[in-house]
Amino acid sequence: MKNLFTSAFLLISFFSFAQNQNKETGETFIKLLLQEKNYEKAYAFFDESVKSKISEELLKTTEQQLAIQLGKFNNIIEINNENSTYFYYADFEKMKLDIKITLNEANKILGFFFAPHKEFNIKNLLGNDLNIKSNNINLKGTILIPGKNNLKKLVIFVHGSGPQDRDETIYENKPFKDIAENLYLKGIASYRFDKRTLTNPESFNDKSTIDDEVTNDVVNIISYFKENEQFKNYEIILLGHSLGANLMPRIAGKSAQISKLILLAGNARPLEKLIEEQYDYLYKLNPSLELQEAIKKVTAQIAVLTSKSFNENTPKEQLPFNLSGYYWKSVMDYNPLKEVKNVKIPILILQGERDYQVTMVDFELWKSTLKNNKKASFISYPSLNHLFMSGENTSEPKEYMVKGNVDEMVINDIFNFIEKN
Repeated sequence: MKNLFTSAFLLISFFSFAQNQNKETGETFIKLLLQEKNYEKAYAFFDESVKSKISEELLKTTEQQLAIQLGKFNNIIEINNENSTYFYYADFEKMKLDIKITLNEANKILGFFFAPHKEFNIKNLLGNDLNIKSNNINLKGTILIPGKNNLKKLVIFVHGSGPQDRDETIYENKPFKDIAENLYLKGIASYRFDKRTLTNPESFNDKSTIDDEVTNDVVNIISYFKENEQFKNYEIILLGHSLGANLMPRIAGKSAQISKLILLAGNARPLEKLIEEQYDYLYKLNPSLELQEAIKKVTAQIAVLTSKSFNENTPKEQLPFNLSGYYWKSVMDYNPLKEVKNVKIPILILQGERDYQVTMVDFELWKSTLKNNKKASFISYPSLNHLFMSGENTSEPKEYMVKGNVDEMVINDIFNFIEKN
């Protein structure tokens, strides 16, 4: 199922896509948006199917938030491609990263996505590709199966919000890859996949819900493994982070084939509450006129969202992150604290105490709700942030730009919970 960087990341994420066919068009678009700040001309580069999901104002807001977080855009250092996907290695004042651009055959943009720089000609040493059919698409993923000391336990990873890749990449950090590869070395198999909102954005429309984004795909993945003779005797464990953790009770209610649930930084409170809280937190860290205007805008959108007049047909332009009324209604109709009471399998809930996106308030709500559940375990970590990476003092957005790894304590606690019968 995200801080100033996170808010910008979410904003970009909800209309981000993959696959590019023409590097010159993408390069021109980037310069128009980030260098010349010509939002009208940049907007004209989008395909009509995408224009209904974004606006010139949204492009302007995105560019302004990126400028706050990354500093001035300087230039494109190099352009690489992998099949039909183009990676524009971009130099900003504070850091360098890749901009991925997607065009259709008419050279109209289907979207763009910011990601850590990808080194080419470097092969992953671990894992095999495995595509799993889910409704109308093939989900692309990586499976790790230990050759020796295989404990016959399979972890399926469930991402946070936005078009996340299989590693849940944020800048140079890859928390899902960290966890999966460490568990592999301890005899635990795993499957992690790219979300459909990343690889197949056309399958997500204005009537799509949280189940269309996450739940249904995870249930289909579980069924695939349970129906596959090779994994017949494996225990299935779900590990969700952020939104993925929030949805664990919902997914468990739709599949009786899950043995255990692991929730990492799952919000127990409504998403709109967290959005307001994160903006306030960031403003206190670094007050600015731009952020003040962003707070004013999102406050008005949340007021519409929580009003009595809100319904599925409320214009998405009036709602947070330009997401449709159908999507927001599905999010607001779901109560994780209510549904988790129906979960009968073991649950492990982990929380970083320095996390400001999902906080100890949420952790304590899970604890109080499950206080009489003997199968529920809770661990918090004083020095860890939202990515379960260690740091000091107050957590802030720039912390995510620093390469790190999921803390060893977290890996060990997850392994011990999985191994325990």
